[in-house]
Amino acid sequence: MNSFRTRLTFIMISMIAISVFAAGMLMMKTFKENHINALEDNMVRQMKVIAAKMDWHKGDDLGAMTSYYTKEAKELKTYTDARVTFIRSDGVVVGDSDYDATKMDNHLDREEVQNAFKKGIGRAVRPSETMRQNMIYVAIPVEINKGQEPYVLRLAMSLQEVDQSIGRLTMVLIGGLLILFVVAALISYRIAQSLTGPLEQITKVAKRIKNMDYRARVKVRKQDEIGELGTAINAMADSLQVQMTRIKQNESQLESVLANMINGVVMIDSKGQILLMNRRAEEVLGFSARELVGRHFTEAKQQYELAQIIQEALDTRRHLREEITFYFPEERLLELNLVPISQSGPGEFGGVLLVLQDVSAIRRLERMRSEFVANVSHELKTPIAAVKGFAETLLGGAVKDEETAKSFLQIIFDESERLNRLIGDILELSKIESRRVPLYFSPVEMESFVSNTFTLLEPEARRKQIQLSHSIETGLYVEADEDRLRQIMMNLLSNGINYTPEGGRVSVSVHASDQDHIRIQITDTGIGIPKKDLPRIFERFYRVDKARSRSSGGTGLGLSIVKHLVELHKGTLSVTSTVGVGTTFTIELPVIQ
Repeated sequence: MNSFRTRLTFIMISMIAISVFAAGMLMMKTFKENHINALEDNMVRQMKVIAAKMDWHKGDDLGAMTSYYTKEAKELKTYTDARVTFIRSDGVVVGDSDYDATKMDNHLDREEVQNAFKKGIGRAVRPSETMRQNMIYVAIPVEINKGQEPYVLRLAMSLQEVDQSIGRLTMVLIGGLLILFVVAALISYRIAQSLTGPLEQITKVAKRIKNMDYRARVKVRKQDEIGELGTAINAMADSLQVQMTRIKQNESQLESVLANMINGVVMIDSKGQILLMNRRAEEVLGFSARELVGRHFTEAKQQYELAQIIQEALDTRRHLREEITFYFPEERLLELNLVPISQSGPGEFGGVLLVLQDVSAIRRLERMRSEFVANVSHELKTPIAAVKGFAETLLGGAVKDEETAKSFLQIIFDESERLNRLIGDILELSKIESRRVPLYFSPVEMESFVSNTFTLLEPEARRKQIQLSHSIETGLYVEADEDRLRQIMMNLLSNGINYTPEGGRVSVSVHASDQDHIRIQITDTGIGIPKKDLPRIFERFYRVDKARSRSSGGTGLGLSIVKHLVELHKGTLSVTSTVGVGTTFTIELPVIQ
């Protein structure tokens, strides 16, 4: 921009210099011409006065004539301050104020003499042969006698004074022009600066916008063409800022969506290079995006089947769906969906989008559902088969034997009760799992609550000679559904009583684990649970000791119901057990729901 300012200033100064020089030359030429014309006019007036007032010598004696006119010429010079020359009609000089007329050449062919005869006034500017300097000559014809050729009166004046006057004027003019030139140069520089300054500002703003500083704006001071350019730059910056803000928002939203998706997403271009990976894909594949983005998908040292499926999707450009078991970084079943993507327009293949969905939990639930149906069928089959068998026996004649009939009817009654409990537990568990059970929360005072629960279980414990005890922190309250909390306690205490030999002990401990939670521990001295069975005891119909469970009347759903009820109370349930020593169930519940 500085070079443009310099060029603009130089151009303006050059134009001013040329204009000033041309104007000076024209002025000097005009002044010189006007000065010479003024001198000529003045000399003509002087010669007319001389011609009118002078006493002209008449005669043929050349010597006397020359003497007379020479004397007159010298006298006239003192008045006119100019060289005076008298020329006869034939061109002979008969008198001159500065030189000897007898020695001067014939002047008939002089320009001013010829013009005097032809036009009445003759003028000429030329170097003088006798005076060796530029002279201005003015001549007029003078009629002495009628019928005779007129004489010529000529005045000559040196141009030295004119040249000196022009020289002085030139110096003044040059000085004035120099001052004008300097002032014009400064004004030109200021004008160039005023023109290029806004352009420099616009350039700086444009560079800042190029460097993605979209808050840069041009300060528009005038509504001229440059002002309109600044306004256009500002409008462009506003538009870019809005668009970039929108793009950043979209990028942030897209990044947030990708980062928080439960499915892994991998974008692969048509050449097989990985363009994008979200956080879930990193967890599933066991590689970070920093390691794989920009590299070929085969460099991810995963299973061979995955690379084959990706290559097939790139070759066929069709939607593919497969399920693969991954063993790294952990074993899981993944559903792969490979969808072809377009790059810019329809028909232009841009690569494939790989979506990784962990379906291990879904398949496990499907397996559990299948097992649940099988278990329900098995559990229902046993009492139904017993009822059917004993009913057939009674119908076959055993009803006549009163003792046998009574025994069989008692068995049928017990099995139907067991069947009723099983169906009830199944329905209860179904409602709890589907969260269709309404919970009515209220403050529950734990000491009285546990004492009331012990009251309900004391007959059963007394029958097996099992000691019930509790240790409860005084004044401890918890916000819970009292009926469901009692169902939890009853199930766990009943299990403890059922699986504890006679003479054993079942205890309950309730204390505050921290400011916001309480801990309920139910401990028995029963048979215990093997370590391998601990992870599965909360599954439906899972029994550690199947024979004893059925003999105790259990349905195999109690612990599963307890687990779901604790979760509905936003609590946690855990178990520790040692075979032959006993089992401890620990429940942590929030004080306030």
